[in-house]
Amino acid sequence: MKDTSLAKKEEKQEKLSAKKKLLLCICGAIIGFINGFFGGGGGMVCVPLLEKVLHLPNKYSHATTIVIILPISFVSAVIYFLSGNLETISFLTVGTGVVLGGIVGSFALKFLPAKIIRIIFVFIMLAGGIRLLF
Repeated sequence: MKDTSLAKKEEKQEKLSAKKKLLLCICGAIIGFINGFFGGGGGMVCVPLLEKVLHLPNKYSHATTIVIILPISFVSAVIYFLSGNLETISFLTVGTGVVLGGIVGSFALKFLPAKIIRIIFVFIMLAGGIRLLF
């Protein structure tokens, strides 16, 4: 049996206007460009987009973003690999950590309160932005 709040969210998503669908497609293209150009980072745009435009709860925004970013990352990785811009040893070692961290993070998302998730997300975005400045 589905949670009634989840059923309401799904019903609401089905009633998106053509204008909102176009906006989401344009934003999706921007997210894809960011992820492809920088080799990541599209999720930092996607999470707030899903929260503000679709009004998804915090946890759903983060989980949905992972599903959105996965194919983008895969396609970008294939293009980088085919163009010779992929360092194999780094990919294998860091990739192993990413997979393990992704598993731990997905379980943590399930148990952490939405407020804590938002605080962690904001901290990471701020730290990344400050780091880029210097």
